[in-house]
Amino acid sequence: MRRRTGLAIAGVAALAWGEWLNWRWSRALVGSSGGASAAVVVLGYRNPQATANLINRWRVRAGIRSIAADGAHGTCVIFSGGATSSGATEAQLMADYAKSVLEFDGTVLLEDQSATTWENITNVIPLLEGVDHIKIASQPAHALKARAYLRRQRPDLAERLVRADDYRPGEWMVVKPLLALYGLWTLRGLKADERKVSL
Repeated sequence: MRRRTGLAIAGVAALAWGEWLNWRWSRALVGSSGGASAAVVVLGYRNPQATANLINRWRVRAGIRSIAADGAHGTCVIFSGGATSSGATEAQLMADYAKSVLEFDGTVLLEDQSATTWENITNVIPLLEGVDHIKIASQPAHALKARAYLRRQRPDLAERLVRADDYRPGEWMVVKPLLALYGLWTLRGLKADERKVSL
């Protein structure tokens, strides 16, 4: 009985820790920039098949719901991701899912050359120059990494970063501890000042 109780407590603690860390990451390196226009950057994930995979479908949904979060006019969605083994690009697969399944009819831009998160940010910068605020949608640790990269590459644009709607309590709850562990591993290379606000 004690062993079961101990395991139950450990399980609840792991779930709470994963939830808290993902919540914290979703709010790091963002401000409250306002304005009439916005861009939501949706980062692609490895996609060997000819349709958007589970991770990319979730990222698209998070990106689309990020538009409604603040009601900015003139919001565009930028899908970013290069070629996959199926021949299509991650950006195109995500855009197809947004339009055909989610029936999204807003403005869509594609960045289809990137193979890494650093390249995602490098290649979307020209598409972000004229917008008042910027949201990056992905799993919270990955989005934080991308925001840190924007901060390194273009600090002036990083001042326009605001929070995307890519964290919701209870969503992916069972796997959030694993996402948190993976996030800690992927964020280990960030500079000390960026890690301070994120970990």
